[in-house]
Amino acid sequence: MTARVLFVVQHLLGIGHLRRAAILARGLAEAGFDVLLVSGGPPVPAVELGRARFHQLPPVRAVDNSVKSLVDASGAELDDHFRSDRGRRLVALLCAEAPDIVMTELYPFGRTQMRWAFDPLMEAMHSGGARPLVVASLRDLLGRPSRAARTKEMLGAFERWFDLALIHGDPTLVSFARTFPAWPRLADRAVHTGYVVDRTDWPDRLDEAPDAEVLVSAGGGAVGAPLLVAALAARPLTRLANRRWRLLAGANLPDAELAALRRDAGPGIVIERHRTDFPHLLAGACVSISQAGYNTAIETLCLARRAVLVPFAEGAQTEQAARAAALAERGFVEVADPASLTPQTLAAAVDRAWAAPALSGRAQCDIDGVARTAELLTRHLAAHRARSDA
Repeated sequence: MTARVLFVVQHLLGIGHLRRAAILARGLAEAGFDVLLVSGGPPVPAVELGRARFHQLPPVRAVDNSVKSLVDASGAELDDHFRSDRGRRLVALLCAEAPDIVMTELYPFGRTQMRWAFDPLMEAMHSGGARPLVVASLRDLLGRPSRAARTKEMLGAFERWFDLALIHGDPTLVSFARTFPAWPRLADRAVHTGYVVDRTDWPDRLDEAPDAEVLVSAGGGAVGAPLLVAALAARPLTRLANRRWRLLAGANLPDAELAALRRDAGPGIVIERHRTDFPHLLAGACVSISQAGYNTAIETLCLARRAVLVPFAEGAQTEQAARAAALAERGFVEVADPASLTPQTLAAAVDRAWAAPALSGRAQCDIDGVARTAELLTRHLAAHRARSDA
């Protein structure tokens, strides 16, 4: 019998959470699961799901980089009706799907400001009788909790509602405990899967042309403007000023900021929103400059020749800075501190990267997270059913 998976993801600012969830959903569907991916964030065009199904909830997004104030699609603050309706919709999907597995992306180790959406789902699953296997799907690192009380709250919710945490990372590269000090309490119910990546369009060979370009990428673009502006100004200060620099601004960079970049771009600079062949551009670049989000960082380790990471670290955001620091400690990347980012500091980081040995082939990490997730879900579902039947 095909196992059914209800997978709930809530992205609020960037698109990395949804992108990783979509890769997992597609891979699980290819492995024989019947997957419904439920998104509560703003719609993202051209998300490839393969045989997985998709359901869009009324969108919620963050007002700014602090990710504290949330609004609906019209920009209005969320009211009690919206909150209770979100819970009812998730419970209705639970009843309609009758899943064998319910997965939440990040929650309860993040998105705790939206417990009003997740708690009704959890309560409905645990209201009596047989229930699904409940799994938390986590990236390699969390944002470090600001208070010990918040860590206690996360663990309390996990221990009350969840059976398993799947950490989509490789502890030999970056330790989850680096940003989660209560790891010993979680460890016996957590398993590392390896990184979740989509290798469908990766190039077979990593070749560097003599005139290879510099690639600057801002992910989804919602918080990428400072990096892009600094890169334009840094170019003439680097040893690579004679190379073409290609800036990928991202789908969510505001139109006015994109227009300003294009006005300031001189000869030898190409500015685009998005490229479907990003892995090939990354593999062919002499230096990659990017933020340090989960997806981009792992693609960089696997495909780039040399790399500079400028982690997004505004407000209480600490996850990217921790990942960038861990990779720099291993000698894989150069890091430009976002708190002191100037054209000069970015140019110095680019020159350090250019002088370093090529990265390709040196950064070894487990990237079989999709297949491993399918294997783990199959195994843990069987054990869950055996316990339920006992």
